[in-house]
Amino acid sequence: MKDFKTAFFFVRLPAAVSLLGHGLVRLPKLSAFSEWMVKTMEKSVIPETLIVPFSYVLPVAETVIGLLLLINFKTKYTLYSALALMSILIAGSCSIENWAAVEAQLLHGVYLFGLFLFHERFSSKVNGNRMNGE
Repeated sequence: MKDFKTAFFFVRLPAAVSLLGHGLVRLPKLSAFSEWMVKTMEKSVIPETLIVPFSYVLPVAETVIGLLLLINFKTKYTLYSALALMSILIAGSCSIENWAAVEAQLLHGVYLFGLFLFHERFSSKVNGNRMNGE
């Protein structure tokens, strides 16, 4: 692919902006977000002792993963992290039977997996070596 770097930037941009945006809007209101998440998850089998710390880690993880994806740093591992995060979110949404959230999270997961495949397929062909993401 002749212009892989430009194409890959625009292909990963929506996922990067989505994750970065989710994190950035939550960071200034971490306490309120945590309270909302605890309230939302109150019918879950997941104990509050796990939900509270996760609610503080989630916005930071979303921000960091979104930023790393945006700047194309360690892309392979960033995509692994993003897919793991989506899996955790899906498990949480399933535990409260929030199927609309599961659907959105699955869509993110499929998109991220597509990015992973795109990266794996084409990055090694650019200049005969792997780009920035292993």
